[in-house]
Amino acid sequence: MAAAALEVISEVGIGRTTHRAVAARAGLPLGATTYYFPTLDDLIAAGLRLSAADLQSDFEQWAGRLRAASDIPAAVAEVIVEYVTDRRRAQMEVELYVAAGRDPALRPLALAWLTGMRDLLEPHVGPEAARDVVTFFDGVTLRALITGRELDVETLTRTIRRLTTP
Repeated sequence: MAAAALEVISEVGIGRTTHRAVAARAGLPLGATTYYFPTLDDLIAAGLRLSAADLQSDFEQWAGRLRAASDIPAAVAEVIVEYVTDRRRAQMEVELYVAAGRDPALRPLALAWLTGMRDLLEPHVGPEAARDVVTFFDGVTLRALITGRELDVETLTRTIRRLTTP
C-alpha cells in the first residue's frame, strides 16, 4: 500500500491523495487501506517513508560515482540532470518538503534528504560549498518541475564549479 500511496502522491500531490485513490491504485478494497492506515496522514507518511528509503540507495550510488569522478562538479551536474529527469522522484522530494513544513513528524524524512546530500558532497567540496550546492540542487529541481525545461549539464557544471571553487 505504501507503494500505491507513493504513486498517487507523485501524480496528484499530497493534498489530493485519498484512501480511496490509494486503494484503487493498489487494487484493494477501501477497508484495507483504512485498516492498516487508520488516518490519511499515516498512509501518506508510509508513502513518503518509502520514498526516503529509495533515496538511501540513490545516495549510495551517487557516493560511488563521486568517489570515482575525476571532475566533481561535472559528476554532480550529471547527478542533478538524472535526478530531475525522473520527474516522479523530483516531485516526491518537493511534496516531502511541503509536507514536512506542515507536519513535524515528517521533518526527519525531509532532513534526511538535505543532510544526506550535504554529507555526500562535503568530503569532495567542503561544508560551505556542499551547503551551497544542495541549495542550488533544490532550486534547480523546483525550476525544472515548474518550467518543464530540460537541464543543460554544461551550464550546471559551470555553476557548480563556481560554487565549489574557493
